[in-house]
Amino acid sequence: MMQPRVVIDTNCLLQILGAKSKYHFLFESFLQFGYVMCISNEVLLEYEEILRMKASPLAADLFVKVIVRSRNVIRKDPYFKWNIITNDFDDNKFVDCAFACRANYIVTNDNHFQEAANSPFPVFNVINLDDFSELMKQQ
Repeated sequence: MMQPRVVIDTNCLLQILGAKSKYHFLFESFLQFGYVMCISNEVLLEYEEILRMKASPLAADLFVKVIVRSRNVIRKDPYFKWNIITNDFDDNKFVDCAFACRANYIVTNDNHFQEAANSPFPVFNVINLDDFSELMKQQ
């Protein structure tokens, strides 16, 4: 079975990285090549910025090194900006990355992504963290 390609919104990434989180197994699954993480430079910079604020500079640096060196990461900068999310334009970086990387899923608990989920074109499969957890448990 092919590994799903996923774009993970920052709010979900923080939950996945937390060692005591019920979602931490998803980070372990990533480390064991259970799925492919799709990122752009803009997404990676947001991850780093938020991890520096919410965790520590060391944690942010280590995470970025893991991502940059991982073989199950697709790093691609979008050439086109869809601007599908109008309630929070900053979230569009994840949608644009998903399109550029041909991601199977955008994983988020942010309601702003409903605009992407309802888009007739391009089509995005937006799922929440619980649904992603169930999907990965089935694999």
